[in-house]
Amino acid sequence: MREPLFIIREKGKFGFANSEGEVVIEPQYYEAEEFYNGFSRVRFNNKLVPLDALGRLLMKQLFNYVGHFEEGFAKVQLVNMWGFIDRRGSLAMDIQYVDVGDFSEGLAAVKPTTLYGYIDATGGYKIPPKFEEADAFKEGVAAVKKDGTYGYINKNGAFVIEPQFEKAYHFQNGVAAIELNGKWGLIDQKGKQLIEPQFDINGNNAIGDFFEGMAIVIKDNKYGFVNDKGTLVVPPQYDFAGDFGEGLALVEVEGSFGYIDKTGELAISARFEDAGVFSEGFAQVKLADRWGYIDTSGELMISAKFDDVFPFKNGLARVEHGGQWGYINQQGQLIWREVK
Repeated sequence: MREPLFIIREKGKFGFANSEGEVVIEPQYYEAEEFYNGFSRVRFNNKLVPLDALGRLLMKQLFNYVGHFEEGFAKVQLVNMWGFIDRRGSLAMDIQYVDVGDFSEGLAAVKPTTLYGYIDATGGYKIPPKFEEADAFKEGVAAVKKDGTYGYINKNGAFVIEPQFEKAYHFQNGVAAIELNGKWGLIDQKGKQLIEPQFDINGNNAIGDFFEGMAIVIKDNKYGFVNDKGTLVVPPQYDFAGDFGEGLALVEVEGSFGYIDKTGELAISARFEDAGVFSEGFAQVKLADRWGYIDTSGELMISAKFDDVFPFKNGLARVEHGGQWGYINQQGQLIWREVK
């Protein structure tokens, strides 16, 4: 497993450093993304191009768009049609589809003309095109749309939950969100309603996305949480809520931010101007218009002195002060600083 790499910026260009602050890939790109499944994407000749951890570009062919690698393949677009490349940048499935999804559990949804089917890693059809919409396989099933409504199929293409929903989402921990009559609720793998559709559909929040077994729900502009057993654990009562991380979730109470535990009890009092999700034992918080970090007990461990901060990942967090980037470790020590 390769060591983690961190995006750095110098003189308006982006590269990567290691966890010791040593430059591994020289800043030379006008745009770069975090590494994901072994690759970053950088802008080269006004196109997004995959970049590996050794700094090599996958440039056998330039595409209008390159997706993230999932299960060894990335979707690519050339003009208006789609295909897939492998991790060497070679075309693995020809540019021949109107639309495609990412590979998941060995299959990818593809749309050759007007309907979606599923191909496997050889590019051959596992499920022939017959659906109006098709989502990725998760936990052995995929949400698909047929004759105007959504249901779930298995990897043989047979319906295991008949089409009956206005919209359906992928399964997590044995439950999935579905929409009926403009609201969403939860079903189990047999299609039985665990909690009837009653929650608001808000374009700013993911629907039925579980973190540590808890998903945000919204009702009458108030936020709460449902668990993956279909129990409304925290009734909607907060002005805002963030996802759970390390047993705690961000909530807003009368304009201030604090954290609740999974029983809904306020574990860290709402005393911050803004805050973020817990990651690697720390969460970013804003006090007196500056950002710092607290631990899971609510104690300020890294003083609030930065203009902007990001969550800890692989032991480091990116911070900004006076327009300059930097990376700090969990002791608050500066590991790398941008040179203007």
